[in-house]
Amino acid sequence: MSRDDERTDRAQVVLVAAAVVAVAFLTMTLAYAQLGYDGDRTGAGAVDVVSVSAIERGVTESFRAAVREESMESTDSSWRERERVVERIRDDVDAGIDRLEGTYAEDDRSLVVSFDDATASAWSESHCPDGPGRAFGPCRSIGGVVVQERAGETTPIAAAFSVRIVSPAESTTATVVVSAV
Repeated sequence: MSRDDERTDRAQVVLVAAAVVAVAFLTMTLAYAQLGYDGDRTGAGAVDVVSVSAIERGVTESFRAAVREESMESTDSSWRERERVVERIRDDVDAGIDRLEGTYAEDDRSLVVSFDDATASAWSESHCPDGPGRAFGPCRSIGGVVVQERAGETTPIAAAFSVRIVSPAESTTATVVVSAV
């Protein structure tokens, strides 16, 4: 075997070894990028994820309190005045929602809760109380609040809300329907 043949063989072995090392480094780099460790992240683990059920409880409390207040203080809750009844309930609930949103803002979260009329309309069509032995009138969804005519009076039944939470650790959108009782 000549010297030139030995150099060619050696060069080929070196090239194959370099290719193996390059593939190994590429594999290790990909594994590191995928696994990483929590300290490499930019504080994503520093904020706890919020439970939508906690927000739902707060909204439910606000809605039920507004319905109770409306039933105690209202002088005219006739079916003709249903839009005014809903307006007063919405005003009271909005005040509770503002407090709830402010609480979450203190925890570096953006919380937006708003009435959802489309969901309330769908809910009223499928869940409105009726049937044998019930002499209730029609249900209406007004601005996200479902009301029903009962003995000529406006009775709040439920309300639907759209919830959006944004923080460094999460982005959540949900729709909740809460009942008045």
